[in-house]
Amino acid sequence: MGERWMSRARGAAAAGGLALMMLVSACGGPVASAPRLEPGTSPVPQKSAAVIDYPPFIGVLVDGEEHWCTASVVDSPQGNIVATAAHCVYETDSSEPRTIFFAPGFSGEGVGKQPYGAWKVRSVQVDDRWQEQEDDPYDFAFLALEPDGQGRNVQEVVGAAELDWDSGPDRQVTVVGYPESDHNPDNRPVTCTTDSHADKDLPGMVRMECAGFWNGTSGSPWLTDYRGPDRPGKLIGVLSGGDTDAESTAALFGSPARALYQRALKA
Repeated sequence: MGERWMSRARGAAAAGGLALMMLVSACGGPVASAPRLEPGTSPVPQKSAAVIDYPPFIGVLVDGEEHWCTASVVDSPQGNIVATAAHCVYETDSSEPRTIFFAPGFSGEGVGKQPYGAWKVRSVQVDDRWQEQEDDPYDFAFLALEPDGQGRNVQEVVGAAELDWDSGPDRQVTVVGYPESDHNPDNRPVTCTTDSHADKDLPGMVRMECAGFWNGTSGSPWLTDYRGPDRPGKLIGVLSGGDTDAESTAALFGSPARALYQRALKA
């Protein structure tokens, strides 16, 4: 788990070794610092990801020994729901969810620095169509978290993004994620603001082109109207995978994601 997902539709078109090579494209390189956005202006689409300050509502999944995948807090009545990719939290070979924690604002090697602490995952909600068929348009999951040692829910500590169940595919999105340490030694989040479009090969999916989203960025939030940590905007999907670090896809949130979110609220 934690590797960027290559869809079965595209995987079937790639021959053995080529499929592996496509997952480890060499077009990334060092990431720069993200430019600051002036009030009242729109971001200029980027071609590669840039390192940013830590948006506190975005973090990584950890198990006490290592971290993998990206996740983000989403607005909920109880303030305890996190969104990520289904393949990050569900092991199809064992049919059992992995025991995990969510560490917002993470940085550093290994278990790293966890400035806000780590919230234990209480329940994992994954769509049945992902569990049974690993169907790409359902590669999302919602996690319900336990309160921390002080009795606080994660949202009251780090904030949350709103959810958008009705977005179209053609949007300007800001995607924030944690690439693996081979390409990101400090394990800091990177971001890219660019345009998303419908994926012509995968119905129900959206895609973007921006280099630097290596393994580890699965589950990264796709945000519209993002203006910084205090104005996170709306979440329309989470990063599923892609052919290379420069081509990423996400399942566009709609009624299936909304139903799964409702399940998480009751868990």
